[in-house]
Amino acid sequence: MVRLYSLFVLLDLALLVVALIDCLSAEEFAIRALPRVAWVFIILLFSPVGAIAWFVAGRPAPPVRLSNGTMWRPGNGFPEAERPRQRDAQLAPDDDPEFLKNLATSLREDESMMKKWEADLRRREEDLRRRETGDKE
Repeated sequence: MVRLYSLFVLLDLALLVVALIDCLSAEEFAIRALPRVAWVFIILLFSPVGAIAWFVAGRPAPPVRLSNGTMWRPGNGFPEAERPRQRDAQLAPDDDPEFLKNLATSLREDESMMKKWEADLRRREEDLRRRETGDKE
């Protein structure tokens, strides 16, 4: 029985050391879910569950080979022109280039309409003032 417990202790210690070395050698920007300091505390305080959690949820994700042969690392994203899209997918307004082009002209039209309304409102106010002063005299 003592041999079995000592084996479990050695396995736990080995897992703890490997997880700690892996956590400390990973790039800070690539660590997922929590900052490095938090992962170190979790690995040290909650052994062996913390080490297993590191390997499942915190370790940097491996690069993925895409169908066109290029490597994609999680977090790199895609340049806007190369973003994968479905052919018949509905675009959001801020992703639609035609909408963005028409936005400036629409804004100019709205401003000119507002200026016309303001001028009409000023004219009507002047007419009301003239009528009020004409009636009082």
